[in-house]
Amino acid sequence: MSLAQDIIASAAPRNGRPRVSFEFFPPKSEALEGQLWESIRKLEALGPSFVSVTYGAGGSTRDRTHRTVARIVSETTLKPAAHLTCVAASRDEVDAVLRDYWRAGVRKIVALRGDPPGGVGMPYLQHPRGYASAIDLVEAASRVGAFDISVAVHPEKHPSSPTFEHDIDNFKRKLAAGATRGISQFFFDETVFLRFRDRLARAGVYAPVLPGIMPVTNVKGLRKMVDACGATLPRWMVRLFEGLDDDPETRRLVAAVTTAQLCARLAAEGIEDFHFYTLNRADLTLAICRILGVRAQQVTA
Repeated sequence: MSLAQDIIASAAPRNGRPRVSFEFFPPKSEALEGQLWESIRKLEALGPSFVSVTYGAGGSTRDRTHRTVARIVSETTLKPAAHLTCVAASRDEVDAVLRDYWRAGVRKIVALRGDPPGGVGMPYLQHPRGYASAIDLVEAASRVGAFDISVAVHPEKHPSSPTFEHDIDNFKRKLAAGATRGISQFFFDETVFLRFRDRLARAGVYAPVLPGIMPVTNVKGLRKMVDACGATLPRWMVRLFEGLDDDPETRRLVAAVTTAQLCARLAAEGIEDFHFYTLNRADLTLAICRILGVRAQQVTA
């Protein structure tokens, strides 16, 4: 059996077509706006469960996030999940955003504490009249409306968390406050996610957790992200991309194969939901979804 056949066979889900979802971020320029919407239109055809739209660090893209979510609601068939954080906003301001989303028809929220305004690694300072944590934010969203709420989980432990047990207890509290599922930080070795799933099961936590999948074409650019979120960049991945700085086409092919293999191994272990960090580009995500058996559907906007 060839490598391609092996990947495709492994990726076949046990119960038919897997469920996929996608993350986008609000664009900073008109050119990037065009790239984002080209990607949204291409991935819309795959019929994702939802698409999430991020905030920037410190809530810096709040207004652009709101505009992007509003446009998704009005111009597509997609179900947007708006990221919402506690950073640099009072409780009244956050509640007003939640009410605005509800009135606009948004029914999904990704509730996050958020990164400090000074950047990852800096001390987190709660707004004097704001919510203190993602748990508080989940409770607030639940009071405003019957939102479907996702929260973040870290298969390799949150960088500021003392122990895995603390992380899991925090996830339990988010679920008790009204969260529906976790979305994991990205990782590059399936055993990282599977060990985390086993830890949750031993702690009696069986809520859905979507593995966060990031197709990587630039290891250099990835290093800062890895250092900030506590993820591990495997040495084998670094070696695969060595010497390819000036060869973007080969980097893309390597990324497609390695990410498809990761998804196939997860699928072989019973994983049927995949959340893709698209970086506002559709091509690699489209290719990997095709290998997973997710094909374009008829879209009627």
